[in-house]
Amino acid sequence: MTGAFETLLYEKCGPVAYVTLNRPEVINAYNVQMRDDLWDALFAVATDPDVRAMVLCGAGKRGFCAGADLSEFGTAPSQTAARRARWNRDVFGKLLHLPKPTIAALHGHVVGSGVELAMLCDMRVAGDDAVFSMPETSLGLIPAAGGTQALPRTLGPGRALDMLLTGRRLSAGEALRFGLVHRVVARADLAAESSTLAGRLAALDPPIAAGLKRALRAALDEPLTVGLVTESRIASTLATGLAR
Repeated sequence: MTGAFETLLYEKCGPVAYVTLNRPEVINAYNVQMRDDLWDALFAVATDPDVRAMVLCGAGKRGFCAGADLSEFGTAPSQTAARRARWNRDVFGKLLHLPKPTIAALHGHVVGSGVELAMLCDMRVAGDDAVFSMPETSLGLIPAAGGTQALPRTLGPGRALDMLLTGRRLSAGEALRFGLVHRVVARADLAAESSTLAGRLAALDPPIAAGLKRALRAALDEPLTVGLVTESRIASTLATGLAR
């Protein structure tokens, strides 16, 4: 399936699917074709019973993703129209609600849409060369793929505002201290560390992993009293299934 996409590589290694953004000549900038390819790749991950975890990474030495492909903005009637074309398929929502554990393996430039893609993965592992930034305000825009929602939930409102309003860049070490990433490793060890973590997550029973993800989303999206009911319902359903 590696050759099935124009802008991605899709490979399976045992129970782990590796989805690689593959436009290294433009630091894997996110364009309409990548949107379509990611939509199909995430559908493949979700529906393949042999896949139990996914690693999302970027090809090339320069970075994971440079954000939106600004060259497309010049071919549309306006920046708004160009952005709307990229969001016609809710790839970001599909990634967030994927029932299987997801890991973002991040290196080099992680910019704009690249940060937003990473934030919607369950785990984030960064190479020590990674640099994170959200430059949308300098372009007269605001993030539109979850940046204003995911960042304050992870960094807290103050740090999120600092990053979003000023375009401040975070080093890998700062990203770790602020909670933007879960682990930082030497760049040379990034692939191995991500694969090891993916293997551990793939060993989980799929209904347990999916149920845990649903329960954790409830902690963010529902009042505590409702979230506790959601957790209890999911846990009871899983226990009933295990007892059979």
